[in-house]
Amino acid sequence: MSSTESVRPEPRAEVMAIDAYVPGKSGVAGLAKVHKLSSNESPLGPSPRAIEAFRANADALASYPDGSSRRLREAIGRRFGLDPEQIICGNGSDELISLLAHVYLRPGDEGIHSQYGFLEYPIAIRAAGGVAVVAEETDETANVDAMLAKVTARTKIVYLANPNNPTGAYLPFSQVKRLHAGLPANVLLALDAAYAEYVARNDYAAGVELVSSNENVVMLRTFSKIYGLANLRIGWAYAPARVVDALNRVRGPFNLNGAAIAAGAAAIEDAAHVAAAAAHNALWLPWLAEEIGKLGVRVTPSVGNFLLLHFPRTPGKTSVEADRYLSARGFVLRAVGAYGLPDSLRMSVGTEEANRGVVAALEAFMAGGGS
Repeated sequence: MSSTESVRPEPRAEVMAIDAYVPGKSGVAGLAKVHKLSSNESPLGPSPRAIEAFRANADALASYPDGSSRRLREAIGRRFGLDPEQIICGNGSDELISLLAHVYLRPGDEGIHSQYGFLEYPIAIRAAGGVAVVAEETDETANVDAMLAKVTARTKIVYLANPNNPTGAYLPFSQVKRLHAGLPANVLLALDAAYAEYVARNDYAAGVELVSSNENVVMLRTFSKIYGLANLRIGWAYAPARVVDALNRVRGPFNLNGAAIAAGAAAIEDAAHVAAAAAHNALWLPWLAEEIGKLGVRVTPSVGNFLLLHFPRTPGKTSVEADRYLSARGFVLRAVGAYGLPDSLRMSVGTEEANRGVVAALEAFMAGGGS
């Protein structure tokens, strides 16, 4: 054996150079009651119809699910007026993000994402052997000109979260169309609209129109947020037929389980539950932004179901100290240092009890009322 040979299988070096995605905390040791505001989950939970469909699936646990997720694709198609043949479902939209990178990037190709875009984008790009290219944001919002300036002959995919996680900012549809118009026809634009159902702005669109009229746009969606089904990992994409065909060739044959298919189909048909979740968010998102803003904590304007809070670097009032203080009182927020935002915490809109409680705790913290 030569000196260059390894004594064990070795992963690709570029894979081991990737920092693994670390989810937010889910609890606090020693506390019986915790308000988890770290993962942007729905405080209303899933539709009762989805729960019923999930339970009804118990009798089918020994059988493989429908590998095409047809029932769910048809339900999505009815809800949004889309051709089910142009819909593909995934084990969360995370799977589809990765599949797009693996299918459309060759080693050395470039994928672009915005400065504070979802951390899965650079992970997917680099895992596929590509080069992750970062476009600077302006006021914690994606900058179309900055993204277009990063396009080169090696660019093959552009990921845009709209609204963006973790900032909550969004681009008007006119800006998204301008971004698309500036891309070469061979570059795929992946529009991640995970929080689209929460947006109540007249100038916003999730991307259906762009997908329907172009060959190089994909819209990604999820059931993890407003539908309250994060535990089941259900994502979907609306894409040109050629893109769907390519992804179907490499996705797992049964990538969505039967319970997820059944619950997702039931959830998307419960319009009243979705409307209630949107109304809850419309009430509490601005209230939280206003109340927290009064405390000397800067809040990035958000159209999602979460807020990005920016703390001063003053000793005793930093984000690290705030995180520790809130956690000790049962309020779990999301540290976002991995996004390049070390002075910030992201908090989900929670129940009324959680929302009022976290504001009261922050008020005490900022006033120097405890450690």
